[in-house]
Amino acid sequence: MAKLLLKLQRYFRRKPVRFFTLLALYLAAGSLVFLHSGFSGEPTVPGSPRSPAAAEGPGLPYLGVMQLSRGFKAATMPAGARRHGAWFKSTSKEPSERGKSRDNGGPRSRALRGRSGREKEEDRARYIGCYEDNTRRRTLRGMSFFDYKKMTVFRCQDNCAERGYLYAGLEFGAECYCGHKIQASNASESECNMECKGERSNTCGGINRLSIYRLELAQESARRYGSAIFRGCFRRPENVSIALPASQLMLNMSVDKCVDFCTEKEFPLAALAGTTCRCGFPSTLFPLHEREDEQLCAHKCAAEEFESCGSDEFLLVYQTQVQDNRCMDRRFLPSRAKQLVALASFPGAGNTWARHLIELATGFYTGSYYFDGSLYNKGFKGERDHWRSGRTICIKTHESGQKEIESFDSAILLIRNPYKALMAEFNRKYGGHIGFAAHAHWKGKEWPEFVANYAPWWATHTLDWLRYGKKVLVVHFEDLKRDLFVQLQRMVGLLGVTACEDRLLCVEGQKDGNFKRSGLRKLEYDPYTAEMRKTISGYIRTVDAALKLRNLSGVPEDYYPR
Repeated sequence: MAKLLLKLQRYFRRKPVRFFTLLALYLAAGSLVFLHSGFSGEPTVPGSPRSPAAAEGPGLPYLGVMQLSRGFKAATMPAGARRHGAWFKSTSKEPSERGKSRDNGGPRSRALRGRSGREKEEDRARYIGCYEDNTRRRTLRGMSFFDYKKMTVFRCQDNCAERGYLYAGLEFGAECYCGHKIQASNASESECNMECKGERSNTCGGINRLSIYRLELAQESARRYGSAIFRGCFRRPENVSIALPASQLMLNMSVDKCVDFCTEKEFPLAALAGTTCRCGFPSTLFPLHEREDEQLCAHKCAAEEFESCGSDEFLLVYQTQVQDNRCMDRRFLPSRAKQLVALASFPGAGNTWARHLIELATGFYTGSYYFDGSLYNKGFKGERDHWRSGRTICIKTHESGQKEIESFDSAILLIRNPYKALMAEFNRKYGGHIGFAAHAHWKGKEWPEFVANYAPWWATHTLDWLRYGKKVLVVHFEDLKRDLFVQLQRMVGLLGVTACEDRLLCVEGQKDGNFKRSGLRKLEYDPYTAEMRKTISGYIRTVDAALKLRNLSGVPEDYYPR
């Protein structure tokens, strides 16, 4: 060893340039590590409970939030610790594991097990029954895929729901079919008698027999018909020729034909009116806000008996793949902003989605308190600007300290149900912006530790912004999803931008963006323990009281039924 060190010493004495070059590289690497430890691209997590005195502020007394967090037995994050950003994100791609039964009984026992499995899945899909199928004319005529080794009921449902289909059917133990309509007759339940290749505890149809499920949560994502998105049944507008300027008579009408016609004419809307196909844009003449009962449009198509084609009075409307460009132009502010407006939220509360909506509605880029390269690459060009540059319409932030909050002149405070927000952030942390955490993370120590650290922060984040924010507009994520047009008008109003109604209608048609997880893909069990639910319910009551103390509406009712 001594000889080796001596040789190295002699070598660097003869070639000092190389020595100083290596030394400089070493110091540069150390500096980068130090800088990253100080800025990880994510906000700080409050790690220690506050005293009541420290939390009091003008008009908003301390409500004992942090004291509730002591009920958790999981380890807590030390004071002042930071959550690691994207560079330190787990890259685990461990597959989700499903429960497997070791019982290999006969058809009757498999049917009973299949029924119990269906009951467990009722929150995401409802079993319809066993149906006939024909290889020449399929019962479900949408997307299909096969897996002769690992097919499961959940996997089939998830794939169909992710593509917006209403029904998922399994056949021959390994085949999955999706569709919008069941186009065949019922069969005897005993004929659906084949085990799923990936889980013997469930039944996956039979020979030319489909076990069909209606996807109850498909409404959360867009209902589709092929490449078109179903928008609903609407009464014919008064000036129909102006509202929907292109039209064509189609005696052999079908959904495909009308959608193809409007796509070719480069219109984003296709409206079926009996034997007439009409095309146009969402507008003040035809805003698509007042949906009618779908039964009013349930008139059979001339060319397809299992499809509905609307009538002259009630139009069945689909959104084509044509992009509505009226709200797609975006740019930086032409002059430096006089005020800094925060788009503040707890992580997992839909901040990225809200940024997408604001950019489309205003035509200006949004900025960020952090830098996320993946968001920049997805089109959020303000992500690279310094948050004080004044070139962006508002600034994304998850910060909740007094100093950080008082740096902004006003804020939009986005609040989401903590149960949903915590799960969304956990998925992002371990699976990326539109990915999912692995089963091992939910079942391991990561989830309870995450809840112990982040659940108190959900409450203190809102309380801090109400206490220290100068001009705060509260928007609930659930209200934004339910009534996007009205809530977006409120948000744009605070930003001081005049957005025309047609542009906001365009936003409604492009609302999902590139950051939307599957509407059905969710855990097969509730990850929250009774102790967690009890503690989080206390945080909800605290935030509700704080909102009402400021003469604001409390949290939505769906926060409570857990």
